[in-house]
Amino acid sequence: MLKHKFTLLLLISMTIGILAACSSNEVDGDGDGKIKIIAAHNQTSPDNPYQVGMLKFKEVAERESNGSIEVEVHAGTIGTEESQLVEKLQLGAADVVLVSPGFMTQTGIREVDLFSAPYLFTSYDHWLNVVDGEIGKEMGDIINEKSNNSFKLLGYWSAGVRHYYGKKPLNAVEDLQGVSLRTQTSGVVSDFWEATGAIPSGISWGELYQGLQQDVVDSSENAYPFFVQQSHHTTPNGKYITETGHDYTTRFLLINGEKFDQYSKEQQEIILKAAEESVKAERDATNAQDVEYKEKAIAEGATVNEIDTQPFINIARPILEDFAKEIEVEELLQKIVDLE
Repeated sequence: MLKHKFTLLLLISMTIGILAACSSNEVDGDGDGKIKIIAAHNQTSPDNPYQVGMLKFKEVAERESNGSIEVEVHAGTIGTEESQLVEKLQLGAADVVLVSPGFMTQTGIREVDLFSAPYLFTSYDHWLNVVDGEIGKEMGDIINEKSNNSFKLLGYWSAGVRHYYGKKPLNAVEDLQGVSLRTQTSGVVSDFWEATGAIPSGISWGELYQGLQQDVVDSSENAYPFFVQQSHHTTPNGKYITETGHDYTTRFLLINGEKFDQYSKEQQEIILKAAEESVKAERDATNAQDVEYKEKAIAEGATVNEIDTQPFINIARPILEDFAKEIEVEELLQKIVDLE
């Protein structure tokens, strides 16, 4: 009797093991089986360029694989803060995420923060020449190497051109003196804004509308598609937009490198193709929405003014050079400057 019970338990144990292995193969991929990819960004608006890009990634991956690759897109549902997405990618709770250079530094890859420096890029074409050329490839190699293959770069997305918006317009740098500004509160971005006289505030993106509405923070900075979709321009502290153009913004589309290496060569090629198509779709959407949402902001009562950016550039340049020296990327910075 005891022998029969042992045999039965052994069979049950083996069955559970086989089922678990099958389940694992379906999620993670065994080279031939179906795989499921969790893809996430932090924006909640359905019209956001990030969502356009992620849905294109899903469309191409599922079409080219005849459904053997399933992509589940999360728009702010597993994290509205980029730090949460980076953590989930590291832990394997997400497979593909979109993050900014500033949040990548939390992983110890300081070199990437160069791409977040104000006035690093002089135009959109300058930005394209950098990220789509040898410099972009070099940065991708740094990300992969320094993360020990936890992160593999799939492509560079844009988040538009960032401008100031607040409770009053800027006519000169001096107008920022003592103004609380929602932005990055550490690193080269914070150093720049502090040098202008502003006071960086770390209020979260999800709480920013209320913060602008209730006078918790005086101002913020972002690109038209992002802050207009969140109606920041309709608040008392967001209706004056000054086109500082301080950042042609870079976003990293990342995949978990260890998981990527487990996929078959065919699956890898499909994922890379889907990423390439997503890059084009997201950039096109961002560029179109930069125009569309500027017009929408003006139509809904916002005031837009231009400003001489040279005084801002004069403040940014020595900070940028010191920062490049600190993180030991002087040669990389010079290569970027040479492409202007």
